Amino acid sequence: MRIGIDLGGTKIEAIALDNSGNERYRQRIDTPSNNYNGIVNAITQLVETVEREIQTTATVGIGIPGTISPATDLVKNANSTCLIGKPLYNDLQQTLKREVRIANDANCFAVSEATDGAAAGAHIVFGVIIGTGTGGGICLDGHPLIGANAISGEWGHNPLPWPKENELPGAQCYCGHNGCIETFLSGPGMARDHLQHTSQKLTAEEIVALAAQHDEKALQTLARYEDRLARGLASIINVLDPDVIVLGGGLSNIRRLYNNVPTLWTQYVFSDRVDTKLVTPMHGDSSGVRGAAWLWPLDV
Repeated sequence: MRIGIDLGGTKIEAIALDNSGNERYRQRIDTPSNNYNGIVNAITQLVETVEREIQTTATVGIGIPGTISPATDLVKNANSTCLIGKPLYNDLQQTLKREVRIANDANCFAVSEATDGAAAGAHIVFGVIIGTGTGGGICLDGHPLIGANAISGEWGHNPLPWPKENELPGAQCYCGHNGCIETFLSGPGMARDHLQHTSQKLTAEEIVALAAQHDEKALQTLARYEDRLARGLASIINVLDPDVIVLGGGLSNIRRLYNNVPTLWTQYVFSDRVDTKLVTPMHGDSSGVRGAAWLWPLDV
């Protein structure tokens, strides 16, 4: 048995999977707001609750909105800022009295879909998160690629490839740079672009709904978004050459992306043809927590 924990800004979700990937138990609780010690205690108690329900001790994998620095063993790059600089890995191992595995939540998403999801059996998988932010994770033969700096897959904080004149210098990103992919491809990025071109202050969800009603301005916003997504993913294909790219996050529910983006990315990919598949996640919102459980492979 393996337990997965998905630590989010507003909720902490736990799942128990058997070796066949069948869900045996699931529970969700609120995340203690801006309270590091509260988060450690909540995760510990949640694992204890799950193990009481499944009546056995299990491995524990945890997905977090950041990563563990190889240099310090402390959390870095977390949008839940109370985690930054904290010894989450060591603290959880002490409170749970066992080895745990922690990975970035985008990596967990990629692991889930590469293990028993939409990219099962694929050699190289790139998992994309397009929602409030823009993130990514890389999976090789079902295992997450962490990297020397524990930032592999962080494509959202690279500049938008092949920028057009009206895209420069780009909006300022929270990381301190201008024109990051995240500022264009996140939900707020789409909303910003629509406002810039139409003076209409709408959310990404409202823009997508208007486009479904054939609103011309909303359709133009989606067309710009698709071209930018195609450029962003083409740069990944040129470097990583993945077999499958799986989209996750709120914007992954835009159905037209899966037909339009692969048509557009061919002009940017350095190849005579592009065999990379762009697919929807099989496990949807459950992929992150399932991927955390699969941080422990079957042979453990």
